[in-house]
Amino acid sequence: MSTFTTRDGTEIFYKDWGTGQPIVFHHGWPLSADDWDAQMLFFLSKGYRVIAHDRRGHGRSTQTATGNEMDTYAADVAALVAHLKLEGAVHVGHSTGGGEVARYVAQHGAGKVSKAVLIGAVPPVMVKSASNPGGLPLDVFDGFRSALAANRAQFYREVPVPFYGYNREGAEVSEGIKDNWWRQGMMGGAKAHYDCIKAFSETDFTEDLKKITVPVLIMHGDDDQIVPIADSAELAIKLVKNGTLKVYKGYPHGMCTTHPDVINEDLLAFIKG
Repeated sequence: MSTFTTRDGTEIFYKDWGTGQPIVFHHGWPLSADDWDAQMLFFLSKGYRVIAHDRRGHGRSTQTATGNEMDTYAADVAALVAHLKLEGAVHVGHSTGGGEVARYVAQHGAGKVSKAVLIGAVPPVMVKSASNPGGLPLDVFDGFRSALAANRAQFYREVPVPFYGYNREGAEVSEGIKDNWWRQGMMGGAKAHYDCIKAFSETDFTEDLKKITVPVLIMHGDDDQIVPIADSAELAIKLVKNGTLKVYKGYPHGMCTTHPDVINEDLLAFIKG
């Protein structure tokens, strides 16, 4: 397996396929680099170098008890970029990975990033507060933590249903996709996943978004039940300097998996444009 070691001794697993302009994919909670299979194979076939890592505590990376927050996640990405000597990369993040992209590009990406993509992403901030009245109540995320601590295996059986919109009338349910979500989730560490709920729900990316100067594509399904579009993409587009918002009618949170044919072509058009 390809890994590198961070300053605090965490081993980060990554895939690095092909040559050409690099595209770095950042996965959502509680998944792994495997969640990008459909995108990695597609862009590899188009002549790009495709890279995806397992965030610390997730997948095949060290099941860390510490560092499970956005500043460290972004620093880990910076270490990966340095390890692979990447220049002119496009960074693509889904859900929690979209927050990771925003923090990385704002804090570490100067001169190393050509474009950024946020898909079903958590920025600017998910949790409800006086300054974010449209957010989700803290009780929702406390419920996630309680369910994870009580029976993570069962909780991870339940989440893929709204994640992929499989609770919607007429949805074509794939048992394989549900099982693969569960497989990826259970590969990671319970402590890291527990901590990451706070990271993806309470981190405020407002200032990160304002700092980003490279072109940003924001892609979001208007039937996203995990990260509702009104308090994420529709706010984020107002904060970036050079952004484009593309809304997908009826698409769920996991649209990269349920609709890869559409998402991949739109990503390609943005990267080539």
